[in-house]
Formats: sequence, structure tokens, C-alpha cells
Amino acid sequence: METGIHELTAGYALDALDPEERSAYEAHLPGCEQCQGELESFWTTTEALAVAASGPAPSTALRERILADVRAEPLVVVPFEPRRRRLVPVLAATAAIAAVVALAVGLWASDLSSQLDDSRAALERERANAAVLADPDAHSVAFQKGTGRLVVAADGHAVLVLDGLARAPAGKTYETWILAGGPPVPAGLFPGSGGREVVGVDGSVRDGYLVAVTLEPAGGVDVPTSQPVVTSEPI
Repeated sequence: METGIHELTAGYALDALDPEERSAYEAHLPGCEQCQGELESFWTTTEALAVAASGPAPSTALRERILADVRAEPLVVVPFEPRRRRLVPVLAATAAIAAVVALAVGLWASDLSSQLDDSRAALERERANAAVLADPDAHSVAFQKGTGRLVVAADGHAVLVLDGLARAPAGKTYETWILAGGPPVPAGLFPGSGGREVVGVDGSVRDGYLVAVTLEPAGGVDVPTSQPVVTSEPI
């Protein structure tokens, strides 16, 4: 598979590989400068496309709210009078409708901007995770509990490679913790997928530390409230 493994770069960048292909590619990546360069190029291109995209159309719910507001405006029946006298109520009705439309467009634009910011942040996280996996000096740490591994780069950045962790139930989220000898330090939230996923660890992971995952209420907590479902070996 060594010859064909270079062809998996695009699929890896788009998270389109099956578990066997992904495992083989991640094992190959740290020692292949060609794949590291191509992967970086794919991430750059993907980010550019996300920023250049025109964004989604307004939702059906937003469209219905706009139409409902317009229909709610009183119908102005204007008798045939001198043009100057008829102009004022017509302008008032037009201005009211324009104000409703302008407000709706402003809300949609704000929502679109927020979605683009979220997309950029997600792409940046994915690029950071890929950089850890591509770091030739990174090393893998086995799990004491759970299935997968922890990959730690030379600079302390780390990612969890998780296999088969079920999606969190409604009202719950998975929370990552860094265990450094004192109180557990929160290190990010994620929903789980049921398949293979790569989750970045927020914070620096050093020698002697452990990384754990617990199931917590949505929004996360400052102190773990349940036993870990994933725990790494000491770094």
C-alpha cells in the first residue's frame, strides 16, 4: 500500500477515509515529507474556499418571519387626491416595509458572519490537529482506558485519536482534562461521533501528565462530575 498511500492525502484532509485507511495514513505521515507538504496545501486551499464562499441562503424560518412582519403592516388605501396629499401615507408605508426588510437582512448578515467565523475557527483547529499528527518528533501514548491513542508533539500540543466513542447523549458533552498532579484542568469539549475522530487538547501536555475524558452536562464544568471514559498513560 506504500505506493498508493500518497493518494490518500486528499481523502484524509476531507475526513473521507475509512478507519483502516486513516490508520495506515497516520502511521505513514510522520515519516513522509511529501505527504506533509501536500496535506498542508490541502488545508490552505480548503480554508480559502471556506472564506470565499458566499454563505448559506436565509433559513425558511427567517423568510417566514420577514413575510409575516410585512403582512402585519396595515394596508393603506389612498383615495385619489392631489398628489402632494397622497404622497405622505404612501411614503410612510414604504418606509415601514423597508425598515422590516433592513432589519431582517441585518440579522441574516450577522448570522452569516458568525457562521463564517465558526468555519474559520474549525478549519484552524483541524490544521493544528493535522500539524501534530504530521510532526516527525511527535510520539504516541497508549490509553489506560478507552480505545485509541494520545499523540503529543514536541512543543506540548496534543491530540486524542479516539475510536468508537459514542456520541454524547442529549444534554451531555464530552470534556477533556489535563491531569498534571493537581486539580484536573479543563482542556476542551466535543460531542463524540461513534467512529474515529481526532480531538485537539486545549493546553500544553508535558512529561508526567495524563489526559482524560469524562461525560459532563452540556456546556462543560470546571471540575469533573463523572469517572473518565478515556484515560491516557502518563506522558
